[in-house]
Amino acid sequence: MQDVVLALLVKAPSHGYDLRGRLAAALGPLGDELNPGQVYVTLGRLEKAGLVVQVREDVPVRGPRRRVYGVTEAGLARVGGWLGESAGPRADVAEFHLKLIAAAESGLADPVALVDDRRRELMGALAETQRAVLAYGTGAEPALLLEGVALRLQADLRWLEACGRVWAARTPRGGDA
Repeated sequence: MQDVVLALLVKAPSHGYDLRGRLAAALGPLGDELNPGQVYVTLGRLEKAGLVVQVREDVPVRGPRRRVYGVTEAGLARVGGWLGESAGPRADVAEFHLKLIAAAESGLADPVALVDDRRRELMGALAETQRAVLAYGTGAEPALLLEGVALRLQADLRWLEACGRVWAARTPRGGDA
């Protein structure tokens, strides 16, 4: 969550209420499960770590004052590093989706390139899993587990194909800006 919030702040300083709304919109129906206090706790931790600073305090017509945060140089460096990291073998779909949103919003990475990198990673894992299935034979219990892993990887690859199509249509590289 911290890296996503940092990436959203790269585009422009913002307050917790706005950040929560942007995260909820990015997650669609899964955003309803986002705890409203989680964004504020995250901002507090990021501020303590020196990754964000309060840049001003807005006084809305109604409601409480809103602290507006901006990302520091250290925060910007952390986001850049996070966007360059591999998602890992057990990456959650929602987490990777937020990474794509963060890349696009911050402008620090190309979502299409992230999808391509992830696809290569999963293709390698799938090939390795399929070799292991062949080594065990189809009747062995471990092969059944490996088949489940292979099916999950195949599903993730199909999802990445959809991601690639959508993000290619949205980015200048894909012809649409």
